Amino acid sequence: MAKPSENTPLSELIGGLLRDVTGLLRKEIDLAKTEASEKLSNAMSGVEILLIGLVMAIGAVGVFLSAIVSGVAAFLVAQGFTEPTASALASIIVGVVIGIIAWIMIARGLAVFRRKNLTLERTTTSLGRDVQTVKDKL
Repeated sequence: MAKPSENTPLSELIGGLLRDVTGLLRKEIDLAKTEASEKLSNAMSGVEILLIGLVMAIGAVGVFLSAIVSGVAAFLVAQGFTEPTASALASIIVGVVIGIIAWIMIARGLAVFRRKNLTLERTTTSLGRDVQTVKDKL
């Protein structure tokens, strides 16, 4: 906005202020869109990690569970357990191990979604400065 003089009519001053505020709001909206796009991109990488963890958990259970349970059950039978007891214990052991691995991957994916990662920090800071600038001009 041009430097106001004492001879400038009030309507021109108000009009200039409105143009400045309108331009400022447009720039803030553009900044918010850009920052939101960046945050969404980061969130999507978290979704990818989460999906990879879930696929691994499902794949591990579907592909390896039977073979691992059979192997652990055979080991337990060799240690003196009865076959039904060995099979049940082997299933529990394998289920817990696979569950821990899956939980680690899921937790890593969910960590991306923490509230701090989704805040529009630059936009908030810039809006605060803009509000202060408008207050100073008024």
